[in-house]
Amino acid sequence: MKKYGAFLFSMIALVSCAQNNSNVKSSNDHLSSAQLKNYSVATFAAGCFWHEEALFESVKGVKEAVSGYAGGTTSNPTYEDVETGNTGHAETVNVYYDAKQISYETLVKVFFAGQDPTQVNGQGPDHGTQYRSIAFYRTPEEKATIENHIKELTVSGKYKKPIAAQVMPFTKFWQAEEYHQNYIEHNPNSSYVQYVSIPEIKDFQKQYPQLVKPDHIF
Repeated sequence: MKKYGAFLFSMIALVSCAQNNSNVKSSNDHLSSAQLKNYSVATFAAGCFWHEEALFESVKGVKEAVSGYAGGTTSNPTYEDVETGNTGHAETVNVYYDAKQISYETLVKVFFAGQDPTQVNGQGPDHGTQYRSIAFYRTPEEKATIENHIKELTVSGKYKKPIAAQVMPFTKFWQAEEYHQNYIEHNPNSSYVQYVSIPEIKDFQKQYPQLVKPDHIF
């Protein structure tokens, strides 16, 4: 078991979200910009956007999750720019949802449940400010919802360390390059996807099976 554990750790250490696969073809199943306008939008950052995108898209009421960058000041950032950690941006997802089917409060719970919200500047094997956890709010009501949930988690004693997720006003979302969209769908055999992304999504889905779309079970 120790040998297997060491092997698994070494495999994970060799992979990270910082991989370039620009030869991946674009997906044809995205909702159009016009279609996305029909839905409410929430914005979250919680480590690598590849599995955040897939995790949120597996949740009932979510119509689309789009990978991108937010939280910094650099205009028109590229993936390579953000990966330096110098842009101030974090890998982020815009979550488009039907407010009649799922509430913003539930999305906030999904956001916190799908990560380790106590990890500072990173998630799992991904380290740096570009992987920090951020809950963006657009209204005072959304801010209050996020802060109330943080208080609930703190009081619950679920975590031994303080919640490190930042609460920030939403300003601008920069959509990531096309090869990052639906990344897990296009790269199911990637080492990072197999050893990091899918296990994290499976863990969330086991905790909250009632929230998962029947055709999005990992």
